[in-house]
Amino acid sequence: MKKKLWVSVAIACALLHRGIASAQSGDWESAIRDSEKLYQQGQYERATAMAKKALQLAEVELEPNEPGVSTALNNLAELYRTQGQYAAAEPLYLRALSILEKSLGASHAKVAVTLGNLALLCDEQGRSAEAEPLYLRSLSIMTKNFGPDHPNVATALNNLAVWYKAHDQNTNAESMFKRSLAIREKIFGANNLAVASSLNNLAEIYRTQGQFTEAEPLYLRSLEIMEKARGPNHPDVATSLNNLALLYDAQGQYAEAEPLYQRSLAIMEKTLGPDHPSVAAVLKNTADLYAKMGKTEQAQALADRAARIDAMKR
Repeated sequence: MKKKLWVSVAIACALLHRGIASAQSGDWESAIRDSEKLYQQGQYERATAMAKKALQLAEVELEPNEPGVSTALNNLAELYRTQGQYAAAEPLYLRALSILEKSLGASHAKVAVTLGNLALLCDEQGRSAEAEPLYLRSLSIMTKNFGPDHPNVATALNNLAVWYKAHDQNTNAESMFKRSLAIREKIFGANNLAVASSLNNLAEIYRTQGQFTEAEPLYLRSLEIMEKARGPNHPDVATSLNNLALLYDAQGQYAEAEPLYQRSLAIMEKTLGPDHPSVAAVLKNTADLYAKMGKTEQAQALADRAARIDAMKR
């Protein structure tokens, strides 16, 4: 089975947790901003180290149940989740959620952010039954707080649509992706990263339904935005390359698909490490391509490596 890599917007959700720093802002806030910059550059290991520092500082500078501690917890959890370190991420999310519900109330927007991120974690672990109610609650809170046309609502719509797509509810997914894209284009303009995410995910709906002509320009536009905004070697660019390769692969355009898979894999290995779940996904896709091209030995080697990654406990 082909493994689709959704362009994740979870870290954008996490950034909603940071406050506007005042002139007297604490060292923990400065550390959070530094970790976010490193994340945007694709330097995940350094970003994680800085996020750990931010949490340590927040726990010293703040009371245990202040929202600032939850910010540091949530953002470190997001970095763990992004790197496939799920066991490390989940208790941080749960602690952040508990602090926010106690300090700000169950209907606060920051609660919705953490709910959405926790839902993504459950989804990526295959715990889909746990993920759906979290997505729905996050969307409901965002809509009540901001109205139907806010970028935070667009994020919640996008994430719930990904869940619907994964469960073959394509009509619901397509509708939500289109709503998310319309909100983002209206607010951010045509060349925003969030727009690129929506373009990618709408293209995936069309690809899986065999609407290749509709899908290709959306994938290409998404990739162009990602490369300009992130640079050529960011994991989000690797995701876009993988997805465009899937499109060409599905049409039997193997010569076009192969270099895209190869470039995607090289970026993933460099930025996420050789044992990340997304690396396994691209390995499987490339192995499947090689099998169809008659490159049997190469296909088996990649498939075996992917299986070893999948067998690792996280």
